[in-house]
This record gives sequence, C-alpha cells and structure tokens, in this order.
Amino acid sequence: MKRSLILVGLCTAASLFAQGPPPGRGGRMGFGGPGGPGAGMMPGMGRTITGAPYSAVEVRESQQVLPNGNVITNHSQSNVARDSSGRMRTETTFPARGQVGLASTPTTIINIHDPVAGVRRTLDPQAKTVHEVSIRPGLGRGPNGNPAGRPFPGRGAGNSTNAVTRTPRTDPNTVTETLAMQTINGVQATGTRVTRTIPAGQIGNAQPIQIVQETWMSADLKVPVMVKTTDPRSGTSTTQLTNITRAEPDPALFQAPSDYTVTKGGRGPGGMRGGPGGGGQIR
Repeated sequence: MKRSLILVGLCTAASLFAQGPPPGRGGRMGFGGPGGPGAGMMPGMGRTITGAPYSAVEVRESQQVLPNGNVITNHSQSNVARDSSGRMRTETTFPARGQVGLASTPTTIINIHDPVAGVRRTLDPQAKTVHEVSIRPGLGRGPNGNPAGRPFPGRGAGNSTNAVTRTPRTDPNTVTETLAMQTINGVQATGTRVTRTIPAGQIGNAQPIQIVQETWMSADLKVPVMVKTTDPRSGTSTTQLTNITRAEPDPALFQAPSDYTVTKGGRGPGGMRGGPGGGGQIR
C-alpha cells in the first residue's frame, strides 16, 4: 500500500511538470513527449509524431533568487526516446527526499506511449510491475494540424462555405518575435520569443512586470530543443534536449520486460477510464 501511494504521488508530480508553467508564470516545461511543450514527462499527451526517431536526455533546471540573496536551484532530467512509429518512452528517476509522503530512496518511473498498440504503459522497475491503459486511436490531421473531421473553433461543422472564421483576439501586452535560426545542442532550431507585460496595478504591482519565454523548435525533430522562461516573480527555468541521437531506438525500449507483472484497465490520466474492465486483469 505504501509503495502504491508513493507511485501515485510520483506520477501525479510528473503530470504536473508536464503541464508546464501556468500563463504568465515561469515553471518547468517538459517536451520529450509527442507534440512538443507540455508533453515531456507524461508521453502521449500530445499528438503522435511519426518518421522522426531520436533519443535524448531532457534536462530541466530552475533558479530563483530570494530577496535576502538566498538562491533556490532545482535540477532534474529524463531519458527520452521516440521511434519512427511515434512510440514514446520517458524514464525519470526521482531523488530520495526522506520526507513524509515522498520516497526515502531514489525511485524510477517509466512511461511508454504506444499509439501502435493503442496503450499507455507505466512501469515500476522497483516492483517489476506495469500498468496498461488503453488510449483512443489518434485522429488524422488535416491542414494546419487540425484533427481531420473537426471544425476549427468558431467555424460550422465540416468545411461549409458559410462557416465564419473568428479573428484571434490580440493582446496589446504581448509581443512575439521570430529569432534567427541557430544550432542548439547540435540541432538546427528556429526561435520564437514571447514577451508578456503585466501593466502596473493589474495584480497590485507598483511597476510593470515582464515575462519572457524563448522557444527553440527543431523542424526535423518536430519538438522544441530548448525552452527558457524568465519571470521576476519565480525566477528562470530552462528545459532542453541534450545528447541528441537521430538513430532508431532499440524496439525493446517500448515494451514491458517479460518478467513484469501486468495489470490492465482502470483509470488513466484525468480520471478517464482507460479500457474495458475496471482494472485488475493480471497476467
């Protein structure tokens, strides 16, 4: 029971990291999973990307300077891999903390998103168990990445010529810049800098606050290779892919070892039921 509670807590923490920072705030942003930012430590939450295999180490660092000069620094990393079929694996080792509710020894959690088999697997190497949850088949993608058969927001169903397109509302306090292409960790990437200004008085602030986020996207890998966020309220955070290898990963990385105990079904992320049965099927 204790191990189960720890495992649930770690998976919850991973999903929070994967969501990235809330609007206007700095924070951790993983992107090892399909679809780029926000997918990182919980692979499969974004769209499936095929034909662009790679392996890398996703490194997340944050630093916050307190008013008294004290500095809070955090560092974590995950091994990530994606094959040509869009299977994604993220392996993260959580350090020992020795606090109530956290593991007293390092704990490794492996998440595998397998759109080919239609399952998401969570492996616990310490207990040699794997939990499989069914996932919905990926929808085809239409123009501009919109799922095939789904209208864009503000349009009528289908591609009706009478459909009305909404004009995106511009934010006068947000400025977006395109940065010149450069090589980051051995990969060509195009940068985008988004600067958001919180006007004085909007949140009780005496002076304007500027939050800056730079995203460097690889057209070949179809994921960011670096995201850096600077927010004077929370400090600076950087997530980047290092040790990038473009070769096809070992197929065994996307399977559960044969000596693991498998449970199926139950509830997946967000409380969605992940397949037939309420879980508990064991082989």
